[in-house]
Amino acid sequence: MESIIVSTDFSKEAENAMEYAGALAQKTGMKLVLFNSFRLPLHTANSLLPATGILKLEEGNRRLLKQKAEILNDRYGVEVAIETDFLSEVEDKLENLFVKNKAALVVMGMAPKSVEQDIFGNTTTSAIFKLKYPVLAVPASASFGKMDNILFACDDIQKVEKGIIEKIKYLNRLMEARLEVFHVEDNPGEEGGKAVLEEIPELEDVNYSVKNLNSENVIRAIKKEIEHLDAKLLIMVPRRYGFWESVIHRSKTRVMASGLSIPLLTIPQLKENV
Repeated sequence: MESIIVSTDFSKEAENAMEYAGALAQKTGMKLVLFNSFRLPLHTANSLLPATGILKLEEGNRRLLKQKAEILNDRYGVEVAIETDFLSEVEDKLENLFVKNKAALVVMGMAPKSVEQDIFGNTTTSAIFKLKYPVLAVPASASFGKMDNILFACDDIQKVEKGIIEKIKYLNRLMEARLEVFHVEDNPGEEGGKAVLEEIPELEDVNYSVKNLNSENVIRAIKKEIEHLDAKLLIMVPRRYGFWESVIHRSKTRVMASGLSIPLLTIPQLKENV
C-alpha cells in the first residue's frame, strides 16, 4: 500500500494539511504517516532543563501526534501511523520516511504570503526544493473536494521528464479531473521564443487542453488562470537555482507556494540541467 507522509508542527496550516491529507487518503486508498520533528521551545532551550524533562516534553509531543492519528482514523477510516524524531533536519528525515513507507507524496501546510517567505522561504518551500519527491503544499484556507479542474503551469513542457507526465496523468485519472496545460513564456519580446503548443501526444489518453500565453508577469498570469479556470490544484515543476541565481530569481514556485488559496503540487525533475 502506498503512503502519504504528512509533516506537521501542529500549526494552523499543518492542522489543515492533515485534514486535507486524510480526505485525500480516503479518496485514494492510501495510508497516512504523520511525522513531527520535535524541537525544544525557545524558552526551554535557553534553560538548564535536565534530560528527564526533555524526555517528558518529547513524550508529550508523541502523545499529541498519536491523538491526531486517532482522530484522522476515526474521521476518514484510513490507516494512520506516526513517526517522531528529535532535532533532526526535516528534509533528511522526510527523504528517509518516503523510501521506508513507499510514499507517493509528502503533504505540508503552507503559511500565508509574506515578503520574508518570498525571499528566504520556510520549511515547506525548503522541502519543495530539497526533496527528490512530490510535495503537496496546502494553505490554511484549502479544503479537499471534487477536483473538476487541475492546472499544470510550465514554461517548456518539452523539457519535462516522462516520469512527471505519467504522474500527472495518473493523478488526473484518479481525480476524474480536466487538466489544463498552461504554457507560459515570460520573454514575449525576444525573438525565437518557444513554439506555441497545440497538442501534447503524451497526454492523448487523458482529458486535457492547452493554453498558451506570453506575459512579463508569470506569477500574476498563473493566478489569473487559476481564477478563470476555477482550478482546485496547481502543479508546477520547480527549478533548482544556485545560490546567487536564487537571490536574483526568487523562484516562481516558491513565490506561488506562499501566495495561493489552493494546494500546490510540485514534482521535481531528476535531472538538474533540465
